[in-house]
Amino acid sequence: MTPNRMFLLVLSLVAAQWAAAQGVREHTRIAPRGTTVTQEQAEALTLTLSPASFRLVQTWIRTAGTIDRTEKVLSAALSGPDAALIKVGQRVRAFPPSSKSSMYQAFVTRVIPRAGGITVEASLASTGRRNSVLYVMEIVVERGPFLSVPNEAIIEEGERHIVYVQRQPGQYVPQEIHTGVQGELLTQVLDGVKDGDQVVTFGSFFIDAEHKLKGTEQAPQDPMPR
Repeated sequence: MTPNRMFLLVLSLVAAQWAAAQGVREHTRIAPRGTTVTQEQAEALTLTLSPASFRLVQTWIRTAGTIDRTEKVLSAALSGPDAALIKVGQRVRAFPPSSKSSMYQAFVTRVIPRAGGITVEASLASTGRRNSVLYVMEIVVERGPFLSVPNEAIIEEGERHIVYVQRQPGQYVPQEIHTGVQGELLTQVLDGVKDGDQVVTFGSFFIDAEHKLKGTEQAPQDPMPR
C-alpha cells in the first residue's frame, strides 16, 4: 500500500471514530501550530482552497404557488420575515410537484401588500406544464455583499463552527467563526476570519480528522483505574 493510500485510510478510520464517539473532544488537546499536509498528500485528497471574501449570499425562499389560466403567471402568499425580502425582478425557479424534472424559469413581476404579508406574482419565461395548477416556487434572494465562505468549508461541532485557514503552504489552522446569513452556497461570517484568508473547502473533513488525530496523540493519557 502506498503512503498516500495509507494516509487516506488512517484519516477515514479516525473520522469514523470521531463521528461515532461522544465526548471524545474532552480528552483531546488542540495543537496550536495546526496541521501540516504535504503537497503529495494534498493532491491525493484533492484539497481545494477558497478565499473568505465579500460576496452576495443567495438564499432561496420556497413556497407553494398556483398558476393562472394563461399558464404564464404564478402567484403565492408569503408572510413573516421572508415577505420583506421579496422584490420585483428577482429570479424564480418553479416546478409542479408531479414533475420535479420540469423546471421553469420566471421573474417576480408584482409584489402586492396584504394583511400580514404579501402576494407575489411571477411571470414564467415559457408556458407552464399542461394540467398542472400547483407549483413549488423557489425565489432567489441575493443578500449582502457579506464577508462569506463556502458552506463546505464549515465543520459543525455542536454549536461551534470551525474552518481551517491556510497560514502558509501546507499548514492549516482551525479557526472558530461566528456565522450570520446561511445561503445555498455561501455563509456570512461575522468574525473569526478576515477578507482574503484562504480556507479549506473540499478536503476540510480529512484535515479536521488529521488535526484531531494529532491532538489525541499529544493529549496526556488518562490514568489506569486501580
